[in-house]
Amino acid sequence: MKKTTRNAGASAFYSVADAAWILGVDRDQVHRAIRLGVLPLVRRRSRLVIPAAALRRVLDGGAR
Repeated sequence: MKKTTRNAGASAFYSVADAAWILGVDRDQVHRAIRLGVLPLVRRRSRLVIPAAALRRVLDGGAR
């Protein structure tokens, strides 16, 4: 039986550098968005990362 999982290869969290690359902006702009509260920054296993859901929300055009 073959198991398939939605977003099986996608990461649930991204580093600031990865988020900048995905968004097509400089890391400084990602840090600014974090300071302004547009992007959340969470700690996962002693690393500060950005949730993939937050990046999808920004890419979809709405920073709610």
